[in-house]
Amino acid sequence: MYLSIQKKFYITLAVALAWLTVSVWLVRPWYHDLSQEIGVFLATYLIAFIAIIPGFMNAFILTALLFDRRPQVRDIQSYPDITVLVPAYNEETSIIETVSSLLRQDYPGMIQIIIINDGSTDSTLHSMEVMQSNHSSIKLIDLPRNSGKSAALNAGLHASTTDLIITVDADCMIRLDGVKNLVGRYLSDPPNTRAVAGAILIRNSRENWITKAQEWDYFLGISATKRVQSLFQGILVAQGAFSLYHRQTVVDLGGWPNSVGEDIVLTWAMLAAGHRIGHAENACAFTNCPNNLVQFIRQRQRWSRGMIEAFKAQPRILFKARLSTVFIWWNTVFPCMDVAYTFGFIPGIILACFGNFLIVGPMTLALLPPAFVLNRIMYQAGKKMFDSAQMKVRSNNAGFLFYMIGYSLILQPACVLGYISEIFSFKKSWGTK
Repeated sequence: MYLSIQKKFYITLAVALAWLTVSVWLVRPWYHDLSQEIGVFLATYLIAFIAIIPGFMNAFILTALLFDRRPQVRDIQSYPDITVLVPAYNEETSIIETVSSLLRQDYPGMIQIIIINDGSTDSTLHSMEVMQSNHSSIKLIDLPRNSGKSAALNAGLHASTTDLIITVDADCMIRLDGVKNLVGRYLSDPPNTRAVAGAILIRNSRENWITKAQEWDYFLGISATKRVQSLFQGILVAQGAFSLYHRQTVVDLGGWPNSVGEDIVLTWAMLAAGHRIGHAENACAFTNCPNNLVQFIRQRQRWSRGMIEAFKAQPRILFKARLSTVFIWWNTVFPCMDVAYTFGFIPGIILACFGNFLIVGPMTLALLPPAFVLNRIMYQAGKKMFDSAQMKVRSNNAGFLFYMIGYSLILQPACVLGYISEIFSFKKSWGTK
């Protein structure tokens, strides 16, 4: 039976609201006991942002995934020429493999690769000069000093001439059909589409416990979020690691902004201008994720700080009359959820170890089965894409266990640090991710 996008949205919203109503009824005893100990305001805040609202979001995502049917890419007779921008700063260990993966692309049109060396102090520039001498499709821009990722991208933008451009991080390896699938999705999507986000997966997931957990974060959480947003015509981030953009639209919007989250700020500027962002789940790029705790925390600080930057740049986007606006409103409560988790739930775990179950107790354990069901649905959606692309989901049970139980103990406090950094205008650091 065919259901329009609007009907799917309202059914999904109704199910999520029903779950929220049941949750409010179930937590009454918990609320009564907790409010007597810490007061009405704190009890309401913690229960709302630890249990009620996250439960609503999970119910919404689970229901939406059951409705998700990916639209087919139309038969394309002629693919346009494109330009790929690769900003690089001290990427001597990965840049050759990244560019080589672009040179091997199974793409029917012409690909020009513009590498922007952002004042590297290692052998990145030399490696690219050697590759450029052997491949006429490579153009090299050498910036005299490190100016940041947005400046490097804008230098490449001004040097490009094709209607479509693709950005690729210098530590990403693009699958053989990645560019073709990304362009194919753009040409098949509605005419107001001005960018398409690819799918980012982890290539170094076997290094240690933190990379193993991130593999599941990308494969389950991030991928499922993009599927749901795409279903309701509302991808919120065309990530710089691997995304396609309509060049003139980017130029009209002033290029990439000088910010930590240059990709999300640009994406929201597109949405505010009335454009649509698509998602090609089968356009795969494999990236090296942070392999130690400090790098991971810094990365998630930048991501959460970028979200605050986007709100500051486009506050009116909250009132755009479109289905995807619900996801923008979700982002307004993420800081509240992260603060509640960091300063409420984590201390609650410590208290529970000493027999105090006011914050974390039997009610919390009751949330685990729904969480496993949700992750199972996410897994099936991701595996279906892997099967169609003839890829295999590798076994990673230890990483999944930590992702389910301990990952948020690091993730949420890191996000809080990002919010604080932006609110108090701490010095910005772009890093490489």
